[in-house]
Amino acid sequence: MGVSAHFLFVEPIARPDDWLESTLAGLGYELVDVERSRGGMVRLFIDRPDGITVDDCAKVSNHLTRLFAVEGVEYDRLEVSSPGLDRVVRRLADFARFAGQKATVRLKLPRDGRRRLEGRLAGVEGESVQLDVEGTRWSVPIGDIERARLVPEV
Repeated sequence: MGVSAHFLFVEPIARPDDWLESTLAGLGYELVDVERSRGGMVRLFIDRPDGITVDDCAKVSNHLTRLFAVEGVEYDRLEVSSPGLDRVVRRLADFARFAGQKATVRLKLPRDGRRRLEGRLAGVEGESVQLDVEGTRWSVPIGDIERARLVPEV
């Protein structure tokens, strides 16, 4: 089990607007996650199959600064970053893509006395994520997952 930092002042934005996802897709990037702080900061995590560079982050930041002005998105600071090794996994396609990798899944409500599961992603069946935890296969409906992250392996 690894150590991870979590900033309590930041809250994830559960459903980013379609226009933001489609804008980034048009630029060749995947929107991984969006967070907004109470202080007015907006943080976006982007990805591409061949990875993200500092130039990619600058390109997206410059583009979104202009787009946010047009769309009337209020913010004080914009940060664009790669998702990192412990990237958020939120869509069924993400869970299928990262099958075989370790992940931590936090459930919205406890199930069998547990709210946090750590194991290996085993794919997707219908609308449920398959997760192998301590020798047991868990089938968790995507709607029951509050947050999930990959666990970097050394």
